[in-house]
Amino acid sequence: MKSKQTRKQRKAQKNAPHHTKRKIMSSTLAPNLRKKYNRRSLPVREGDEVEIMRGGFSGGINKVLEVHRRKSRVFIENVTVKKADESQEPYGVDPSNLRIVKLDLSDPWRKRKLEEGSK
Repeated sequence: MKSKQTRKQRKAQKNAPHHTKRKIMSSTLAPNLRKKYNRRSLPVREGDEVEIMRGGFSGGINKVLEVHRRKSRVFIENVTVKKADESQEPYGVDPSNLRIVKLDLSDPWRKRKLEEGSK
């Protein structure tokens, strides 16, 4: 993204290709993870435990259920809104409002990349 105009920045993020959107959908790491892996942020994945930092759902630490790149939203356990018919619907949170507290290292590729970067 090269433009300084806000509307063009938003448009570029919205229409970004899938592989670029992965990096856009990153969240900051908790201080202990920052120190351990020598990184400030990482792309959010299913299975990570996150803390919501802003908004009406802020506070608790819950597990990530789904990362929806097209909508640029992260769906988290126990974060729901009540619909008119009294049913519960999952509520998507923007990844910029999250902090990763615990990483899911079941993927060997992700684990290897983090260890390489921490050296």
